[in-house]
Amino acid sequence: MPYYIYRIKPLAQLEKLSEFETFKGASEQAKELRAQQSADAPGIIKLMFADTELQAEDLLRQVRTPGPKGDD
Repeated sequence: MPYYIYRIKPLAQLEKLSEFETFKGASEQAKELRAQQSADAPGIIKLMFADTELQAEDLLRQVRTPGPKGDD
């Protein structure tokens, strides 16, 4: 399964930046993009592992509930 890198903009707008077959390449690219992003630039960079581009976008749009509180 490929790794997708997206920029998530305000109002849940997704911008696909790139696609990789290996985690190492995708991780390095995502870190580089985060480092280059200016502080006032809208959106955040996310890395997603999914079967298809459509599935990656669906996973990025899902609301995640926080886990239970406890001793960390």
